[in-house]
Amino acid sequence: MVDLAGRLLEGLPEAAVVVDPDVTSAYRHDMAGFCAAGEPAVLVLPETVEQVQHVLRTATELRVPVVPQGARTGLSGGANAVDGCILLSLIKMNRILELDPVNRIAVVQPGVVNAQLSRAAAEHGLAYPPDPSSWESCTIGGNIGTGAGGLCCVKYGVTSEYVLGLDVVLADGQLLRTGRRTAKGVAGYDLTRLLVGSEGTLGVVVQAVVALRPAPPPQLALAAEFPSTDAACAAVCEVMAAGFVPSLLELMDATTVRAVNEMAKMGLPDATRALLLIAFDGPEQAQELAAVGELCRAAGASEVVPAEDRAESDLLLEARRLALPALDRMGTTMIDDVAVPRSRMAEMLRGVAEIADRQRLTIGMVCHAGDGNTHPVVVFDATDEAQSARALASFDEIMALGLELGGTITGEHGVGLLKREWLARELGPVGLELQRRIKSVFDPLGILNPGKTL
Repeated sequence: MVDLAGRLLEGLPEAAVVVDPDVTSAYRHDMAGFCAAGEPAVLVLPETVEQVQHVLRTATELRVPVVPQGARTGLSGGANAVDGCILLSLIKMNRILELDPVNRIAVVQPGVVNAQLSRAAAEHGLAYPPDPSSWESCTIGGNIGTGAGGLCCVKYGVTSEYVLGLDVVLADGQLLRTGRRTAKGVAGYDLTRLLVGSEGTLGVVVQAVVALRPAPPPQLALAAEFPSTDAACAAVCEVMAAGFVPSLLELMDATTVRAVNEMAKMGLPDATRALLLIAFDGPEQAQELAAVGELCRAAGASEVVPAEDRAESDLLLEARRLALPALDRMGTTMIDDVAVPRSRMAEMLRGVAEIADRQRLTIGMVCHAGDGNTHPVVVFDATDEAQSARALASFDEIMALGLELGGTITGEHGVGLLKREWLARELGPVGLELQRRIKSVFDPLGILNPGKTL
């Protein structure tokens, strides 16, 4: 039998190659439930591009699967180990290599934490807009792998819109450079966009050129209480149809509001059936808030409470960021990620409530309402076999509902293991076969994150 660790040590320092099962077991999976995780053969923690190339060359030579990882904050099982694999953790490649305020770009390694880049950009009066809820711990490499979104996507867009170029180590160890550093560029096929969201199945990102934007003023927010999710979704449609571009437009249902109150004692209205959080960061934010407040009232809001200053706005937005941790306290959770057209979001929320009743489960709803990205959070007792089965069934029903409404099975969390079967249903046989052919061009031996996505 080939000594895999020994071969890896030929191009890696001793500290970068870990075979101790007590250590490797901690890296076996991300934060998704219902996703199997295998037993890795070895964990490697490279610090240079050349070391990553050595890992991939060794893996190709020995036909060993490789599972790339970031901070493992993902929610789809995309970073889960497969038996006998090399776990390739990029967390030690964590430097901001360049921050250029003239060209408004940053060049970063994949292990840079999202919040770290945001704070570095802020020192130059710039911002890196993609802001996943886990931005204090998730990495840019992981964000690129899943095509991550965030709370401010309604105005600023998702990760793919900010990745200009990539350095990627291919399965055979070759280094591929894609994209550009310029503001514009259309030379050749857009391999950069292809790689964003590919979840480590086409190559290993070792460097990224990302676009920065001028830092906006602090947000000013309001909270609007509604007697139903239908009324709240109607308000969302009115706001967007009127041409407003909020920096944040989020929805929390009654279950989520109660959970946040129980966790943080924030004084949110327990009696409300839906809570909209709307924020603006432009020069006329106060006037815009007043105008959308009137739209909310016209749509049936029982109360509209605008923040008077940044501190109150931050408190409202903190309530939204606490939504998932608060629901986690209620039991084991499965977090779905289904995006639908904004105009059909009310049907989505209504349908999820029906699924919760039918399956006798608690399902909290938190939504990036401005772009129709819903996050139904199924809460259940993992020690109860029957309840766990109902939770998994509800998860599938939610995805089926999303597709029926003209949506997609994932808006920002990725496919991973969790939604692999559902991806085939969304793509159809022709689309699925074409994607498999693309995979085979990049990874002919099938060693890169096998069993994920396709």
